[in-house]
Amino acid sequence: MTEYTPDPQLRAAFLGGMSHAACTVNIVTTDGVAGRGGVTVSAMTSVSADSPKPTLLVCVHHEASAAPLILENGNFCVNLLRDDQSFISDTFAGRFKEEFADKFDCAEWAPMATGAPRVVDPLVAFDCTLVSAERIGTHHVFVGEVQDIFTANRGTPLIYANRAYGRTVRIDPVTTFATSQSDTALRVGCFHTIGPFVVPRIIGEFTKDDSTDLRLMDGDHRRLIEGLRAGEVDLALMFDLDLPDDIETVPLASLAPYILLAEDHPLAAEPNLTLETLTKHPMVLLDSEPSAEYALSIFAAQHLAPQVKYHCPSYEMVRAMVGEGLGYSLLASKPASNLSYDGHSLVTRPLPADTRHCPTVLAYRRDAELPPAAQPFMELCKDLFTSPIERV
Repeated sequence: MTEYTPDPQLRAAFLGGMSHAACTVNIVTTDGVAGRGGVTVSAMTSVSADSPKPTLLVCVHHEASAAPLILENGNFCVNLLRDDQSFISDTFAGRFKEEFADKFDCAEWAPMATGAPRVVDPLVAFDCTLVSAERIGTHHVFVGEVQDIFTANRGTPLIYANRAYGRTVRIDPVTTFATSQSDTALRVGCFHTIGPFVVPRIIGEFTKDDSTDLRLMDGDHRRLIEGLRAGEVDLALMFDLDLPDDIETVPLASLAPYILLAEDHPLAAEPNLTLETLTKHPMVLLDSEPSAEYALSIFAAQHLAPQVKYHCPSYEMVRAMVGEGLGYSLLASKPASNLSYDGHSLVTRPLPADTRHCPTVLAYRRDAELPPAAQPFMELCKDLFTSPIERV
């Protein structure tokens, strides 16, 4: 076949773009006259359900040991893994060669009708005879005619996206909100790091007369913006950091970021810390946008770079890591308690006075028709944020 030299820039951009495509994780196996083999693949899709027998295709790298076996055996089984079976995927991807001389030893197997093995308990298994094989670039495109199907009665699929494993999360369609919406309903979203410190108080004041059907959703900035655009939420309590043009805001407060330290940290007793001093110590970064970008921008404004040693998506995990003495962190939300979840004492220190503050707002979609309860809710939030809220 003709060999081509790929464009390295286009190849890198393609791989980067495809990394965002969420795929199921599959073990493709075969057995027969050529012997048993298997490989982890993410490129699997249906071809047709309306041919004499259903067909699907998988793409297998030509250097995979299973590729010539599939060609000679004329069969393969696609084992679609459950979200608790990533260990099997890693094994067949070659990550545990020292632990398993035979990668099939990582799980129990049962033969399908063609002889190809399936994991005893995958989410689904498609047993196929090979009807077409074509090599395109570095991969064989195998089309299989489905002979038998195994389906489990429980579990959710293992997903691979952004170069990491994940699992599916159900997102209810917007129509379920719209059909149940009433004149007294209000749907409020809140950024997950600030919501617990202020939303209960706001809700307590707002629902004293018990006349509003109030529904809450929390999430990161991306999830809240999606919720506003999709009509899942009417208002969102969040930070005004790089919000898109179609989102309007009502200003509430400007939070001063602070340094979080373990009580026995070497810097805990210093009253006037500088960013330059912090760069000499490890940092625990709240790795949830826009919190991470905001914290790093504070250093970048002074042409400094922190030593980020740990990335944590959870606010309380950051506090626990800091309490353990694993580094400092920069945060904007401040709980009433100076203890982490696991009981370590924490202290806070101010940042320099000229540090950019973090504006907190109520956000809504520009062209949205807000329910009647939205305006009084906005006014209450403005009143409460005008008065001191020590826990924020």
